[in-house]
Amino acid sequence: MSEKPWGGRFESPTDEFVEAFNASTDVDARMFAEDIAGSKAHARMLCEQGILSQQDLNAILRGLDEISGEINSGEFEFTIALEDVHMNIEARLTEKIGDAGKRLHTARSRNDQVTTDTRLYLRRRTDAMIERIRDLQSVLVGLASEHVDTIMPGFTHLQTAQPVTLGHHLLAYVEMFERDAGRFLDARKRMNQCPLGSAALAGTTFPINRQATANALGFDAPTANSLDAVSDRDYIMELLAAASICAVHLSRFSEELILWMSAQFGFIDLPDAFCTGSSIMPQKKNPDMPELVRGKSGRIIGGLVAILTTVKGLPLAYNKDMQEDKTAIFDAYDNLEGSLRVFGDMLPGMQVNREAMHKAASSGFATATDLADALVRAGVPFREAHAIVGKSVSFCIHRHIELHEMDTEACADIDPLLDVDMVRALSVEACVAARNHIGGTAPAQVRQQVAEWQDRLA
Repeated sequence: MSEKPWGGRFESPTDEFVEAFNASTDVDARMFAEDIAGSKAHARMLCEQGILSQQDLNAILRGLDEISGEINSGEFEFTIALEDVHMNIEARLTEKIGDAGKRLHTARSRNDQVTTDTRLYLRRRTDAMIERIRDLQSVLVGLASEHVDTIMPGFTHLQTAQPVTLGHHLLAYVEMFERDAGRFLDARKRMNQCPLGSAALAGTTFPINRQATANALGFDAPTANSLDAVSDRDYIMELLAAASICAVHLSRFSEELILWMSAQFGFIDLPDAFCTGSSIMPQKKNPDMPELVRGKSGRIIGGLVAILTTVKGLPLAYNKDMQEDKTAIFDAYDNLEGSLRVFGDMLPGMQVNREAMHKAASSGFATATDLADALVRAGVPFREAHAIVGKSVSFCIHRHIELHEMDTEACADIDPLLDVDMVRALSVEACVAARNHIGGTAPAQVRQQVAEWQDRLA
């Protein structure tokens, strides 16, 4: 058992299957840069505190740099016999520099080492995720600026409700993604505390300087409680929650793109490069990327459920169950970042059928609320106006016409208070333009919002 860093008290080797089942190297090897950075900071602190000699420090730093080069070049061979990225790197370091490599682990445990590495890795990935969100927001703002006056139907219950502008619709997603970015930023702030020095669970007897390692690694402060530091996975839960909500927003957007691209809507066409065909139906152009992104949301949400379920019954402090945390968060981050990239690359090439959108907005009685508002302005109580317009819609349905097509006789038959001039003044352009207030869909408001977002994202 001498090859195992913990093998001193064991008399027989690990079962071959258990060794493979126990290993996490295939998952955590991606954190090698963070592991090396953490080890360098720890070694420098040990030297500054007189726990490690300058000679040993120089050897450790040189050896870690060489290992980094080996990994980056593909020469390094990870082995499951050493269980994880941490032990693989430490074993190779000892192989290269001898006893100095064995001294590196003084005053630390894999328990504080792994959560430090994970925080460092997720901090970097979170910054990249926020940049992906900003890139997508910029694309959406650019599209909104092209479609400030492109009129489309707004829906509730997937039924035609009121006319809106496509620019206004796109900016709704910009707002959603802004909140997503905010959630990642909030979680990042709480995550940015350094567990290193907490050791296994109780701290260490050596005179370490935890503030020094926290500063060296860019953390805001050391964690305040060693038990909490090694057993806390709140930061992974938070990041998975943020990722899940962002994935849900992308999924909702995907659903709309899929509907809009259908022959029944005909609102948009997505670029060929992001669609596929059918092996049997030659006419098909399938919106596979939005469909796949919609599917990824379930996978990402599953990661959140997995970590919540894993941690809910764990006593303090570290338990082997926690090894499963990285599988969930790494998979979620990979898939969410990929989904954001797909959308950011796909949407600039989206073709919009303005005529189809305008036609759809002009049918389905999308201006009914505006007719009720006109009656209210003429002194009719809203509930009475609502009833009058409801009768008008029923009349038009039976005669297969739209509200603006009613004549004087029809208006008089429905209700004496209904003025034909009110009816004929109805147009989707006028209805949209009338909603000229903060948060409204009027082109003037959309232009202002676009300008404000362009400044914010610049």
